[in-house]
Parts: sequence; structure tokens; C-alpha cells
Amino acid sequence: MKLGELLFKSRGYTPIPFLIVALIFAYPKNEFIIIGLLMIFFGEFMRLWGVSYAGAATRTRQAGAPELVSNGPFAYVRNPLYIGNIFIYVGAIVLSGVWFPYLALVVFLFFYFQYTFIISHEEETLEELFKDSYAEYKKEVPRFFPKFALYKNRSNISPEIKKAFKSERSTFIAMGTFLVLFVLRIYFF
Repeated sequence: MKLGELLFKSRGYTPIPFLIVALIFAYPKNEFIIIGLLMIFFGEFMRLWGVSYAGAATRTRQAGAPELVSNGPFAYVRNPLYIGNIFIYVGAIVLSGVWFPYLALVVFLFFYFQYTFIISHEEETLEELFKDSYAEYKKEVPRFFPKFALYKNRSNISPEIKKAFKSERSTFIAMGTFLVLFVLRIYFF
């Protein structure tokens, strides 16, 4: 199994050690809490926006998609969900105040490189599935840093907000659990 495929299949578990460290060594300050929460909410907004277009296919353990999504946030950047994840994970570390800014930088770099490998794995599959249309999309739309001009050959997919909220339920539960544990840790332990 290639590294990108292995990381893709385990991507839901890799944040756990960082979140545990954030809880154990939490040393928050008001400004860290505010900035961290804003980052977490922005990250989840990015995820919801992306999932409203890409659907439940974002929750699978197999790379691929039933169709090429190139509108909504995907018209600006190829990987809005991974960008959202990075904001959420770095936001959780900032919120905790643990070894700021060093741990936040380590978490950012870790997930940037993890997602680089995962995206390479996904792109191989998408190139096989969508051939020239994906090659054109990949050439025109950046991987991580948004381009503020809309992709010209956008797909005709409508956002489904209700389905996005349902699909994001596990993310809400995970971040809600982290925030509850964070509050308990700060005020009671």
C-alpha cells in the first residue's frame, strides 16, 4: 500500500494525538480561545460548503467520486475540505494555547504534508475516472491556495445543505466532544 493510500484510509485518526496533547497541556488565554474558535468555525464552514456540493462521497475510505465537482468552493480551490480540516486542527491547538506558536506550526506542517500525500493518491484516481476534464481542472484550479477567479467549466451540481449537515454530523460530534472536554479540563481539572 502506498503512503498516500495509507494516510487516506487513516486520515480520521491522525488528529487524535494532537488533540489529546491540546487537552492535557492546555494553557489558554482569552485571545487564544477567540482566535482558535474563529479558526475552528471557519474550517467547519469550509467543510460544510464543500460537502454541500461533493456530498457523502467525502466520507468514504475509497478515493474517487461519482462525478467531478468543480463549482461551489471547488471552483476556487481543489481541496476545500482539507483546508477546512487544517483550520479546525490548528484552531484547536491555538485555542488550547499549548506551546504557542510552535505546536500550531507543527500541526499545520504535519497536516499540510499528510494532505499532500493524500491528494496525490486521490488525484491518480480522479485522473483515471475523469481523464481530460480532470487534467484541465487540475491545471486551472490550485490545490491549496485559492484562486479568486472562478473556474470557467464549472459542474452543474446544486448545493444540498441539509445533506451536508447530516454528513458532517461526525465532525460536529468530534469537535463538540473536544470543546466540552476542553472546558471541563480548564474549569475542573
